[in-house]
Amino acid sequence: MTVVACPTCAKPVEWKPENTFRPFCSERCKQIDLGAWAEEKYTIPGAAPDALQDNPLDEDKH
Repeated sequence: MTVVACPTCAKPVEWKPENTFRPFCSERCKQIDLGAWAEEKYTIPGAAPDALQDNPLDEDKH
């Protein structure tokens, strides 16, 4: 059996189909993580988008 740490509270979690909250230990920890994403506490690094990439239709106006 595989055991992982809950990403929110670090409690050991059994990785099995019956655990519907995996990799979280509970619904509460799952919701805390979702809230962090919604508040933009997590980010995925990347390059800033080009101005033309934001609205390709504006290209016709140049």
